[in-house]
Amino acid sequence: MMSKLILAFCFCVFSIQSFAQGPILKTDWTDEVNPDSPLPDYPRPQLVRDNWQNLNGPWNFAIQAKGVTPATIDQGKITVPFAAESLLSGVHKTVGPEAELWYERSFDLSLERGKNRILLHFGAVDWESEVWVNDKRVGMHQGGFDGFSFDVTPFLEKGKTQNIKLRVWDPSDSGPQPRGKQVKDPKGIWYTPVTGIWQTVWLESVPETYLKSVYTVTDWENSALIFSQEIIGNFEGMQLQITLMEEGREIYSSLAPASDSRKIILTDPKTWSPDSPFLYDVKVSLLQGKKVVDEITSYAAYRDIRMSKDEDGFQRMFLNGKPLFQYGPLDQGWWPDGLYTAPTDEALAFDILKTKEMGFNMIRKHVKVEPARWYYHADKLGMLVWQDMPSGDMGNRWEVRPGIIREGMNKDRTAESERIFKTEWTEIMNEFKFFPSIVVWVPFNEAWGQFKTTEIVNLTRKLDPTRLINSASGGNFEMEGTDVVGDILDLHNYPDPVMPDPSTFGKYDLMVLGEFGGLGLPIEGHTWLNKDNWGYQSFTTKADLQTRYERLMVDLKKLIPRGLAAAIYTQTTDVEVETNGLMTYDRKVFKFDEKFLKNIHSGLF
Repeated sequence: MMSKLILAFCFCVFSIQSFAQGPILKTDWTDEVNPDSPLPDYPRPQLVRDNWQNLNGPWNFAIQAKGVTPATIDQGKITVPFAAESLLSGVHKTVGPEAELWYERSFDLSLERGKNRILLHFGAVDWESEVWVNDKRVGMHQGGFDGFSFDVTPFLEKGKTQNIKLRVWDPSDSGPQPRGKQVKDPKGIWYTPVTGIWQTVWLESVPETYLKSVYTVTDWENSALIFSQEIIGNFEGMQLQITLMEEGREIYSSLAPASDSRKIILTDPKTWSPDSPFLYDVKVSLLQGKKVVDEITSYAAYRDIRMSKDEDGFQRMFLNGKPLFQYGPLDQGWWPDGLYTAPTDEALAFDILKTKEMGFNMIRKHVKVEPARWYYHADKLGMLVWQDMPSGDMGNRWEVRPGIIREGMNKDRTAESERIFKTEWTEIMNEFKFFPSIVVWVPFNEAWGQFKTTEIVNLTRKLDPTRLINSASGGNFEMEGTDVVGDILDLHNYPDPVMPDPSTFGKYDLMVLGEFGGLGLPIEGHTWLNKDNWGYQSFTTKADLQTRYERLMVDLKKLIPRGLAAAIYTQTTDVEVETNGLMTYDRKVFKFDEKFLKNIHSGLF
């Protein structure tokens, strides 16, 4: 079911003229950024080592025609890890698909080398990256949202001073790669391109044999945590010791062969939930006899998510054995000063904290993947997360069927396009399935580049059978006979709340309102542009906005006893010309009274 308002809006969006940003819009954290040492926190809280070196800060840069290697990289300084188009990068220029962005930095290696290996980590670089260390090519990576690493030990020179060069090319919406809402010509719901390094760059010293990852799954039926690990190198004859701690007190320690997964029975398990986000501290040691070969610290949560029927026969999302209505905002994760990158770690956590204070229990992270520290904050604060795969290769056709609008359905994706999508989705899931806050995977949104839905759902299920799958948020399904693949039947409707009609689609599971609302209120002095801003339904006063939202909540609450399992309101903040956020884009103005929101939301759960 789709309203006429959506059709009118969508055609309107694509007729809006392109724009350039008007007045510079800053957040409260913009001027707190130290360009010599931005985002200094350890970037991978799920696998912590002490011996590491942050390479964020000033790098030399050059923007060069694609395919042409610059003689020198000396057009100025760029602050890593902020994309070239962002204010905080110090460049604030569009690179474009016809050009490449080059980086260079010399640095003194502060890590102890010895017999250890030195790994060079990139949190995320958009999109194609080629790396040289001391003028020797190390390797190449494609993917704008997944982290990647190189063992640079063979490329390091004697002494401490080393040199890194990086070439980045991003085709934006000219290419078939996942790119979310980035376009060369930003307008409406499409935003400024993001080119280059946008997450932390860092070095890490590891032994010849080391822990690459540690992953935990809850075995709800047996009150247990199951630990699995990936080890690089020869670990034959080695043992793995896992120590579990509760508020600083050791409650379990197990020693077994390093190749074995481990089931730890909890005698009095403490669950993780939005109301009580309890996390166990974990230490994992790789041992050769009594010698510690490698050691990391991490954390784990005892948390179960599944689909089950309630007393009335409706499928619900059960968290830790109890049905829970999930309600939260659509969170795009954009910043006026850093674009894809929050200016500070405090800023990164801010949206989650405020979302919780407003009485929501869930966030849908929309066609973007955040740095690992964002999910760590969600774990610590107690926020459920639905994680989208960034969309791409959308095509430009419209296909309208009864009750369904398909925007950008691309039935002609090339083999290369499909390979790129599957590769990056696999990397994203393997990297982020650690975080207990994530409870739903969303491979597609509104058929934006949707293809081979059943195959992608099966891939998602294989990579992680412990979470729910929303195959295509927005009701844009590829039908397999009369069945909808995945676990969730998801409908988008603006502005009023509605719910899916199971009879329209045949067999169904969870019924979800994946997007609604979008009530807009531009606040003078806090917009990306001085004019031509919009929302799905716009208002001029806070009082009128709040009254309309209250009506939405009254109507939403009526749908829950009819089987609605979750709902997502658009959106957390304004983004560029969209002014339909709960907060302004600069996060300086709350458009609603927070106590009002918390009180009215409490009636939904």
